[in-house]
Amino acid sequence: QAQLQESGPGLVKPSQTLSLTCTVSGGSITTNGYYWGWIRQPPGKGFQWMGSMNWRGDTYYNPFLKNRPRTSISRDTSKNQFTLQVRSVTPEDTAVYYCTMSRAVGVDADYNYRGRGTQVTVSS
Repeated sequence: QAQLQESGPGLVKPSQTLSLTCTVSGGSITTNGYYWGWIRQPPGKGFQWMGSMNWRGDTYYNPFLKNRPRTSISRDTSKNQFTLQVRSVTPEDTAVYYCTMSRAVGVDADYNYRGRGTQVTVSS
């Protein structure tokens, strides 16, 4: 069973770039049929799917998120890692961020297979 571990800074200043990395062990991010992505849970709100990348490196993003134009996902297959970047963050980007493994993508997909999450606070 693959295990996912998020890493990155817990505090980011407004207007800076948030960068989180997910390290995958026990499985490969190039395995056919799997998607590797990010969801987040802002304080007092539900989970929000941000985006995912498939085994070929194609990316999919949630078109309904306000920060969609500022979000990107990339990967380093040599390290079996994938990374989330959110540019020009605001306090609204404060949330617990989780990396996920799924068999589908989209706002209604199942993202229950995920890491333990990492708190990110945007504040000056």
